[in-house]
Amino acid sequence: MSFVEYGDTIKDGDTAIVFLGHESMFPVKVQHGTVTQTKYGVIRHSTDLIGKKYGSRVTCSKGGWVYILHPTPELWTMNLPHRTQILYSTDISIITMMLELKPGSIVCESGTGSGSLSHALIRTVAPTGHLYTVEFHQQRAEKAREEFREHGVEHLVTVTNQDVCKNGFGVSNTADAVFLDIPSPWEAIGHAKSALKAEGGRICSFSPCIEQVQRTCLAMEEYGFTEINTLEILLRVYNVRTISLQIPDLGKAAEDNSSTGFDSSNPSNQGSSCVNLQQGTVQFKSGVPLREMVGHTGYLTFATKS
Repeated sequence: MSFVEYGDTIKDGDTAIVFLGHESMFPVKVQHGTVTQTKYGVIRHSTDLIGKKYGSRVTCSKGGWVYILHPTPELWTMNLPHRTQILYSTDISIITMMLELKPGSIVCESGTGSGSLSHALIRTVAPTGHLYTVEFHQQRAEKAREEFREHGVEHLVTVTNQDVCKNGFGVSNTADAVFLDIPSPWEAIGHAKSALKAEGGRICSFSPCIEQVQRTCLAMEEYGFTEINTLEILLRVYNVRTISLQIPDLGKAAEDNSSTGFDSSNPSNQGSSCVNLQQGTVQFKSGVPLREMVGHTGYLTFATKS
């Protein structure tokens, strides 16, 4: 099992995603002789998981069933153990695009945190690229190394435990892109410039406060970065629902027009709208936004090394 290469069958030692529903899933490490408890009953790894194909429907001891999914960076982001605040797919997608990443790219990242963005970066630069990720906290760095090894991507990533603001990324004139998610990114801009390739490298800084953005932009200008711009990505989800509205009373003229101009038996007049003349309502499909939406996460500041 690898987060960058798909495997057909579940093997001992794999990390798999137990899918109970869109709002209910969790990761599990497959081990011979181990059982996992769910609300639908017990899953026995030896008989229910090992040797089965990913995507299979597994019946639990109480008669309910779950799906066992192959892990991906997107699924891992939704289910990983939180050691820090993480980036979600909405921000990760724009970061990957704006940093112009592709297979073979060399990327520097700080800090590693819970590894949400790290897994997405590794999948993007594989199979010939590399991620150099720096984490200040020793325990988090060790846990990140362990996860990368378990997920089969340790050959694509180097984890370093040090202070990037003082010691940099450990590489010079190599990286195609640098990503910063630290409290004081302006202190690491000089090291980021040193890590980037001679010309054209991209940098991104993620900061929750606009004051951090201001200081970072000033530091970028000081070190000669160009094309500096800041984005904020807000996700707004819509539900598709059937809406019923009353037909307005437009008077006798409207009735005359409807009787002469509308033929319900004509196939061209039979669309998605459903008119109920007896009740005086019309039904149609509409996109309705949720009453609550995810608000501010952080500002993304991008720039180019000239």
